[in-house]
Amino acid sequence: MTVRRPHPIEVRSYEVLRSRVDLSPMPPLWRAVAERVIHATADLEYAVDLVTTEEALVQGWSALRAGAPIVTDEGMAAAGISAREAVCHAADPAAARMARAAGITRSAAAVRLSYSEVGPGAVWVVGSAPEAIFEIVARRVSPALVVGMPVGFVGACEAKEALRASGLPQLSNVSEKGGSAVAAAAVNALLYYEAERP
Repeated sequence: MTVRRPHPIEVRSYEVLRSRVDLSPMPPLWRAVAERVIHATADLEYAVDLVTTEEALVQGWSALRAGAPIVTDEGMAAAGISAREAVCHAADPAAARMARAAGITRSAAAVRLSYSEVGPGAVWVVGSAPEAIFEIVARRVSPALVVGMPVGFVGACEAKEALRASGLPQLSNVSEKGGSAVAAAAVNALLYYEAERP
């Protein structure tokens, strides 16, 4: 994983959030993810909004340590993952052509292109497109972990619910909240785990 030295403002931010919410009963990886998401959003409700298992997070963390590829649903999520490059075909002209030809969304087409490139065992990160989650589930991509946190009033909650029901190793949230920054923060927590504890 990536070794980094947190900025003093980040260290102070963690001190403040720990003074406002006690996440110490959580298992270690779940706590690391929750803290990084709260740190990135200043939204304490994520303490009770995130849904996962420690086993799923361990599987994702282990895959990342072993060099598993990271696939994102759009460029903003890829840009927010600070320690590793991510595969993202959302802006690929081939995704637009496939979407038109197959009568699917561009996000679904990007999932198909990405899976043909990375195969099973990747960490999939969705912060924007509910359709990407539905395609990940339908394609049976055999992920190491799916971080499914699209934001929005249309389809986001349903996609996250479908992800949880799929049995895939996953991290999601119950509410309409989410977004690329949140999904990227969750992945960064796994990438930085044990490398730093602010």
